[in-house]
Amino acid sequence: MADENDIIGSASEFIKDRLYFATLRTKPRSTAHTHYFCVDDELVYENFYADFGPLNLAQLYRYCCKLNKKLKSFSLAKKRIIHYTSFDARKRANAAFLISAYAIIYLKKTPEEAYRPLVAGSNPPFLPFRDASFGACTYNLTLLDCLHGLNKALANGFFNFETFDVDEYEHYEKVENGDFNWIVPNKFLAFCGPHPKTKIENGYPLHAPEAYFPYFRKHNVTTIVRLNKKIYDARRFTDAGFDHYDLFFIDGSTPSDNIVRQFIELSENAEGAVAVHCKAGLGRTGTLIACYMMKHYKFTAAECIAWCRICRPGSIIGPQQNFLEEKQSLMWMQGDLYRARTKDDRRRERHHSVSKILTAVDDMRIQDAIELEKCDYGSDENDEFMYSGPLTRGSMLETQGDKLNQMKLLRQHHTRSATTGALGHEDGKGHKRSTTQVYRSSGTKSAHSSAAPMSPLKASKVSTVINNHTSSVKRSTRHGTGSSSAKRSVPHTRSTKAAIIR
Repeated sequence: MADENDIIGSASEFIKDRLYFATLRTKPRSTAHTHYFCVDDELVYENFYADFGPLNLAQLYRYCCKLNKKLKSFSLAKKRIIHYTSFDARKRANAAFLISAYAIIYLKKTPEEAYRPLVAGSNPPFLPFRDASFGACTYNLTLLDCLHGLNKALANGFFNFETFDVDEYEHYEKVENGDFNWIVPNKFLAFCGPHPKTKIENGYPLHAPEAYFPYFRKHNVTTIVRLNKKIYDARRFTDAGFDHYDLFFIDGSTPSDNIVRQFIELSENAEGAVAVHCKAGLGRTGTLIACYMMKHYKFTAAECIAWCRICRPGSIIGPQQNFLEEKQSLMWMQGDLYRARTKDDRRRERHHSVSKILTAVDDMRIQDAIELEKCDYGSDENDEFMYSGPLTRGSMLETQGDKLNQMKLLRQHHTRSATTGALGHEDGKGHKRSTTQVYRSSGTKSAHSSAAPMSPLKASKVSTVINNHTSSVKRSTRHGTGSSSAKRSVPHTRSTKAAIIR
C-alpha cells in the first residue's frame, strides 16, 4: 500500500492541507491524520447505451451534502480528507466532476480554477463524456465543458442548493411519476410525451394529458409544445386552459430554421412556463431548449448540452450536438439584437411616459380626476382558437424515442446508492427508479375503465390542485402547427435514448 504522504503528494489539492482528490489502484486505509472516502459505487450514472455521465443534479447535491458534512465533522476536524477514485476511466471522470463542481458551488472557484488541480502534474487526462446514442460517438463533451455549463447555470440562478428539493427531483424524473425535469426553472420543463390513456401497458406506465394538469397548474405551466407525431388529441390540453403548439420534426434529426424561430418566439411570448416534449423528451426537446438558452443566456453549445444532461441525463443526441455548435454564433447574434431592441423599447417607453406627464401637467384641470373615473380602459382580447386536426397514431415503427424510453425503464432496476439516504414516502411515492418494466406497446383498452390504474402523478408529491378548476375562467388557447402568429410555448421535455439514426 502506498504511504499516505505519497498519496497526498500526488493528489489534487482543493483546500490547502484539508481536501484532496486522488486516483488510486487499491483501497487505502484511513489513519490518524487522513480520512479517505469513495463514491464510485454509491453515486452511479444510469446509462442508456454507452453514455456514462455526467452525474445528475440530485447526485451532485447528495455528494455536496456528504462532503460538507465531512468538512464540518468534529471527529475529522484535524484530518486531511481525500476523495479517491479508481483508474476506471468512466468512474474517474464522474468523480472528478463531483469534486470540481463542489469547488465551483461552495469554494467559489472559476471552472478553470476548479479544473486545474485535476490535470496538474502527471495526472492522466479525463475521458470525455458522450451522448446516449446507440451508434458511434460524434461529439465529445469534456469535463471542463460540464464545469462551464454548471457555472453558467449557477450565475443565472438556475439552481440553488440551499432551496433544492432533491426528493422532488428524484420523484418526478421516474417514468412512473411523469418523467420530467426542469431545465430552466419557471421557464422550461422537459417531459416524456403523454399518451391517450393513463394505464400500465405491458409493465410500462403511460400518462394521459390530464395526469399532468395538477403539477402544471401549481407551477404555472401555461404552454405545451409537442415535437413528435400526434399520439394524443391536443384539445385535451386546450380545453383545460393550456396553450398547445405542434412543431414536429423527425426523431433523432435537427429542427429547421423556421421551427427554431417559432419555438423561440412562442417561448418569449408565453405568459408562464413552457412544457416541451417529444417521444422521450430528450433529443428534440433538449435541442430546442438549448437554442433558447444560447440566445437569451449566451450559453455556448457545449454548456447547453452539459447543463441539459446534468438536469436530464440523455438529452441532446447524435447530430443535434453538432447542430447546436453550428447555430451558436447565430443564436448569440439574435440574442444581442433582441436585448438591444428591448433596451431601446424601454428607453422609448420611459421617454414617452415622462413627456406625457409633462403635457398633462400643462393642461391639468380640476375636473380631470372626476372624468378619469368614468373612463374604461378596454378589456382583454381572447386568443383565437385553432385546432390542428384529428388525433392520429402516426407510424407504428419503433423510433429512437421508443428505444430510449425502453432503455430508461430497463435500467431502473438498480438499487439506490448507499449515500443517497432514505427518501420521504409521503402520498405513497417511491423514489426508486423502476427497472423491471417491459417496453410498452400500443393498446386500446380504456384508461377510464374501472380496472384501469390511477396515474401515479395524481397521488404523487404534487400538491392537490383545486378540482373545481372548471369554475375558473379558462385561458383562451390555441394550438396548431406553430404558425408565425404563435405567442405561447411549453416547458422543456426529455427525449429518449437513441438507436441508430437513419
